[in-house]
Amino acid sequence: MAYTGGNKQYLVDIHVHGAAEYDTRTRRQDDIIHLANIHGKHGTSALLPAIYPGPVELMRDHMDAVRRAMTAQRSGVQILGVYLEGPFLNPERAGSLDGKSFAEPSVETLRRLVEDNEDIIKIVSIAPELPGALKIIELCREKGFLVHMGHSDATFEQAEEGKRAGATGITHLFNAMRGFHHREPGLAGFGLMDEDIFVEIIADMAHLHPQSLKMLFDMKLPEKIILISDSVKGPGWGSGPIRGPGGILQGSGIPLSDGIKNLVSLGVPPERALQFASENPRNYLGLTTT
Repeated sequence: MAYTGGNKQYLVDIHVHGAAEYDTRTRRQDDIIHLANIHGKHGTSALLPAIYPGPVELMRDHMDAVRRAMTAQRSGVQILGVYLEGPFLNPERAGSLDGKSFAEPSVETLRRLVEDNEDIIKIVSIAPELPGALKIIELCREKGFLVHMGHSDATFEQAEEGKRAGATGITHLFNAMRGFHHREPGLAGFGLMDEDIFVEIIADMAHLHPQSLKMLFDMKLPEKIILISDSVKGPGWGSGPIRGPGGILQGSGIPLSDGIKNLVSLGVPPERALQFASENPRNYLGLTTT
């Protein structure tokens, strides 16, 4: 895959759901273009719209909107493909997502979901502990998709099994997953300790405590950290996290550039913070300069 621009300022957001009043739950290509352009005005150069879990046909409709937006684009932020956050996720770790929209891992469901979309699907998030999930991970890798483990109650050992099946990353580390425990490190502990696995991090100062971020930077190889926005639509977008009923975090309300600024405010060298949002995601997606 090629990208236009080879400098370090080329910011790539691999996990973004929305911005302002627009998000990926749409059949309109213009909504996707507006979403992308809003992030572009804040410095993002390329992104992967993240598709919410739901019935297969609805997810396919939303992917089709992204495809048409990719075709219609003539300038601005590059839409690189799609990130499927589900539907093979664990309802016990739904977070802000609707657990009722999740599906049990099934070869047939995967076939129906990805048919004729293999060229635009770049990442799929799966809970590896679910029955049948390891086979789905293997099939996704055979199709050329990267696989992240997320919205998961996986133990450390189950996370290892997911990696052996082909998973290469972890969805928004620490969020919507089994927490670290000294007798069961879980998926979060696996993400911290495994030297090969990539981890997504949200730096809106709400999804991760500053000290958790500092611990992560002390433990994790910097080449394996990918800064994401996990931005969602909502009132007050651009000023902080978006919360739903009861104060539950629904996603961040900031662009990638603000995440970089937050990391720098914690003492992360600017070059390193930029690496998390530019060089690392570019290398991860296999982007090459044109």
